Amino acid sequence: MSRDPREVGGAWARYQRHAFAAPSADLARYVERYWIVTWSYREPYRQLVVPYPNVHLTFRDGGATVQGVSAGYQVKVLEGDGRVFGVAFRPGCFRPFLGAPVSTITGTSLDARELLPGALPDPVDVVTVERYLRTHLPEPDPRAEEAAEIVATIAAKPEIARVDQLARERGTTPRRLQRLFAEYVGVGPKWVIRRYRLHEVTERLAKGGDIDWAALAVELGYTDQAHFVRDFRAMFGEPPTWYAQRY
Repeated sequence: MSRDPREVGGAWARYQRHAFAAPSADLARYVERYWIVTWSYREPYRQLVVPYPNVHLTFRDGGATVQGVSAGYQVKVLEGDGRVFGVAFRPGCFRPFLGAPVSTITGTSLDARELLPGALPDPVDVVTVERYLRTHLPEPDPRAEEAAEIVATIAAKPEIARVDQLARERGTTPRRLQRLFAEYVGVGPKWVIRRYRLHEVTERLAKGGDIDWAALAVELGYTDQAHFVRDFRAMFGEPPTWYAQRY
């Protein structure tokens, strides 16, 4: 199968620009980062978007959307000149804004004004978006912070490959982790563990060099290479060798 040459070898970087900013101290309890993407495509481009356990608030073309965590990859078509400003909430920390289990919006997009009423920022930049968020600040929720800390533990400790390992690390039970993640994160702890372990694969791909796929599958807690490739394809939309060509 042929593929768009703009995907290969980092060629997409000629058409897109990505920028990031950290939140102010008073919003860092809830917000992980701000991100801005601009693009210019004369012909439509199919952008592969891979998921993380973050809820996003995005501003584009005068509107705003809340996007729940997606359990798998998405493809968005970019065309012409465009810009999106996004707020990535810390995993677990959109629950106080939502007032309901985060699993109720998993895989969905909602008009932000249904959840965060009032005038949208104009123009859209860090200062105006932070002002907008401050008008909707909820009461602190210790369980949201707990969920965020557990996800951070998963990200920081590559040796955690199973939910029972995570439960022992946190001094709790798998069942309690599952309930907490459904309420606050929107996807289960097994999904989050698998996502961060696969993230380590993409980091190795980005650095180049040969990879022993069978050995890597075992290192990541898979019973065999076939299961690893299946999970990678489900998460990223293509097998790891194909994904590697992007770099």
